[in-house]
Amino acid sequence: MTSGGHRSHWCSVAYWEQRTRVGRLYPAHEPSLSIFYDLPQGTGLCLRGSSSSVQQIRSKIGFGIILSREPDGVWVYNRSQHPVFVHSPTLDPPSARGLSVKRVMPGFSLKVFDYECSSWMAEHSVKPESQEGPWDPHSVRISFAKGWGPCYSRQFITSCPCWLEVLLNNHR
Repeated sequence: MTSGGHRSHWCSVAYWEQRTRVGRLYPAHEPSLSIFYDLPQGTGLCLRGSSSSVQQIRSKIGFGIILSREPDGVWVYNRSQHPVFVHSPTLDPPSARGLSVKRVMPGFSLKVFDYECSSWMAEHSVKPESQEGPWDPHSVRISFAKGWGPCYSRQFITSCPCWLEVLLNNHR
């Protein structure tokens, strides 16, 4: 809670279709947030609407993901029938020179942001050498069904049909 009685949010989620942000930032107040395309009677962020050019990929989101704030960091659980791809500053070792994108298969989870590692990186001013666009040490990028990076035909997440930017608040 903040001093004004409003609940503070631990992250905000932006939904993107290639290089275009779609809709407003969605704040997460509860410890977990469902992000989905088709979840009967679900609560959370529903990714329906907008451009028909990404409809095929967006429909693969299905039951989507759950973002969960835990004491040690932020976790993603993949509830869809297709993999999701994740990049976070804390997934790479501090000496990494490139971008590593992790695949999270259906039914699996991954700690996508480590609070302790993030604090260490901030103390040592660690910033990746190659990063497209602005770099936020407190953000996680997640794409649905399509990967990006050196091992994929899409070099940047902005080439993925639909993706999320999870902007973490600095306070926990």
